[in-house]
Amino acid sequence: MITNTMEDRYALIKKITKGFIFAILFALVLAQIFPLIWLFTYSIKKSGDLFGPDLLSFPKDPQWINYATAFVNGRIAVYLANTLKIVIPSVTLGTVLPFCIAYACTRMQWQDKKIVWSLIILGMTIPIHTTLLPNFLWYNFFGLIDTHAALIISYIAFTMSFNSIVFSGFLMGIPRSMEESAFIDGAGYFTIIGKIMAPISINGFITVGIMTFLNHWNDFLMANTYISTEAKRTLPFSIVRFEGQYASDYAVQFAVMMLVALPPLIFYFVFNKWMLAGATAGAVKG
Repeated sequence: MITNTMEDRYALIKKITKGFIFAILFALVLAQIFPLIWLFTYSIKKSGDLFGPDLLSFPKDPQWINYATAFVNGRIAVYLANTLKIVIPSVTLGTVLPFCIAYACTRMQWQDKKIVWSLIILGMTIPIHTTLLPNFLWYNFFGLIDTHAALIISYIAFTMSFNSIVFSGFLMGIPRSMEESAFIDGAGYFTIIGKIMAPISINGFITVGIMTFLNHWNDFLMANTYISTEAKRTLPFSIVRFEGQYASDYAVQFAVMMLVALPPLIFYFVFNKWMLAGATAGAVKG
């Protein structure tokens, strides 16, 4: 009887604990999803309806025209093209180069490796804000101000340290016997990196690529510092355009925000499975 009573109490405590954890997780999910739902519902209302008593309600007459107005007046097409011109090369190089650095520092033996790796880690301690003025002076000296190259260089530089450290976690979990077998068969470092290590680390590439993409896509500080020409600006500037003559058109502003936030959301949900697998794999050290 005593044993059964203890088991019942243990089962009850276990159910209560699970229910409590589920309630916390559910509250966190709602906290994350609610702003997106709220943003969407407000983006299809009339600007005058935003000041009503309802915090979250789907309008009876959705104003889908707000998205057309936001797309045209917000110059979404122009800014999106500029953003892709910057994000694609910066994400590609900001992923491949750190992988090569991580491989050299974790799998290869060479002089001063520890010093180089220490400098890579030291790069994470440098705040972006402290480099804006020095970089602006250097870019101005080399004629890179108001060019997309300035942003590409900055984005790659500021993601190099973190991405290298993330990749090092993946690479240290791969058995060295695979490389040794390849060396015995006559393979060189480029063959090993391209045909063995990179395919095995595909989840790491997806994880690092998504994080890098989101950081570069949402950047406004460096883009505002180094880019001054309207035709060269990036997607976050489409929101800034509505601060002037469109300042009172709140519904269209919400539509612009939704359009800017939509691509990263789609990108994340498409690769979410591989990103979670990559994060788990990167946490395992061999």
